[in-house]
Parts: sequence; structure tokens; C-alpha cells
Amino acid sequence: MARPSSKSLTEAEQRVMQVLWEKGEAPVRDVVEALEKTRPVAYNTVLTILGILHRKKYVRYRSVGRAHVYRPAVSQAGARGEAFDQLVTRFFGGSKNAFAQYLIDEEKIDADELRELKALTGAKKKRKPSDD
Repeated sequence: MARPSSKSLTEAEQRVMQVLWEKGEAPVRDVVEALEKTRPVAYNTVLTILGILHRKKYVRYRSVGRAHVYRPAVSQAGARGEAFDQLVTRFFGGSKNAFAQYLIDEEKIDADELRELKALTGAKKKRKPSDD
């Protein structure tokens, strides 16, 4: 039985998307060449992954002769946000506070990083227009 499709990016899909985010757009052959710099990959495998990404609406393509040129339909920040939201929903009941508490409790974030985050949130609050 086939594994159900995941809305989030798999590791292989993320690698293909990374190439497209860096290049802006590329035919399959260029994606293969970029991926092969780190590990061997088959043309048909990349073509299949791009087809999956198209069905998931992460990429679009245009035809150039007999080839398709693929481009991201989702920004890297958008994909990151979707992945984060799915992680928080799946493991922390949708609570970002529970996620932050996990980082603190499990010492996944140190005091310096926590201070940086506090400074960032303080700066972000100052930039927000007032609700008066």
C-alpha cells in the first residue's frame, strides 16, 4: 500500500525546492545537475519529485519546446511557515507557547539565544502600529 501524500515537504522535495529557490526557475536537467553536486540523483527521480511538488502546488511550470521549466509557487519563507505550523500543530497541540516552553525546558535554546529572541520580539512590538 502506498504511503499517503504529505502536505509538507519531504527531505527530497525540500532539496529540489532549494534548487528552485536559488535559481528562480530551471528545467529538470538543471535541477539534476545542481543536486548531483552533493549526491547522485536520477533524472526520472527528479522528474517524479517535480510532479509531486506540482500536485502539492509548490511549483508551477511552463513549456519550452518539449521541456518544462519549473519555478517555485511558494516562497521559502512560506514553506518554512507551513512546516513550522504543522510541527506545532502535530507535536504541541497548536500552541506556540508549548513549543517555546519545550525549547527552554529541554535546553534546546541557551540563555544568549533567549535574550536575542526577547530583543527581537521587543523590537517587533515597537514597530507595530498602536491600536489606539
